[in-house]
Amino acid sequence: MRLENKVALITGGGTGIGLEIAKQYVNEGAYVYITGRRENKLREAAELIGRNVGYMSADVSKKEDMLRVAEKIREEQGHVDIVICNAGIGGYVSLENIDEAEFNRVMYTNVLGTYYTAQACLPLMGEGSTFIMNTSVTASLGLPNFSLYIAAKSAMKSFIHTWTSELRDRKIRVNAIAPGIIPTPAAGGELGRSPEEEKARQEYRATLIPAGKVGNVLDIANAAVYLGSDESSYVNGVELLVDGGLAAIYPVKL
Repeated sequence: MRLENKVALITGGGTGIGLEIAKQYVNEGAYVYITGRRENKLREAAELIGRNVGYMSADVSKKEDMLRVAEKIREEQGHVDIVICNAGIGGYVSLENIDEAEFNRVMYTNVLGTYYTAQACLPLMGEGSTFIMNTSVTASLGLPNFSLYIAAKSAMKSFIHTWTSELRDRKIRVNAIAPGIIPTPAAGGELGRSPEEEKARQEYRATLIPAGKVGNVLDIANAAVYLGSDESSYVNGVELLVDGGLAAIYPVKL
């Protein structure tokens, strides 16, 4: 029970990586709040988790939504120990086809949403609490047609350093998990691939990764448990690559 008596907020917690983190956090003794834009998915996730979980429909790119989430946590728990900025979106778009709408869609969710989440939660965070950001191995790579998403994740990566410095006197840690290739149902759809295309792509990618396989959501959740627990109390200002060694050998054709 490495997270016993801790209270956590996970944005984008209704599906995929966020949901798996929520499940493992509850298994480790935490009370978890999950947010997302689709209330039906949040309800299904809460029913799946079964206990010690609350949920609220919220869009991280709207400050009023995140303030409402923080107020609910304050009323019910009084504080929050772990804030996981997991909500994110992206897609393959070539340089010449990125327009204002696509720029705002990606940057508002990934970057502005991270700011709004932090601003809403900071008043509830005390000494020993922690931020965990979901960045991406792509911020270390130069993938074509992915520049906007990589720019957003690179901005989030920069927060690890600046926020660690800014929050040092408050004894709030700031770390990030950079997932490698972690197939989820949403990821293939977001990138415009059919289930069959996604399966073929991941089988090929597995041959390129030193670990010999693509990752899964539990790999990321396990890392999130560690970074949220007191076991990592001396880990601060780092981005933990959970990528099977992919960044170490790049460039490869993904």
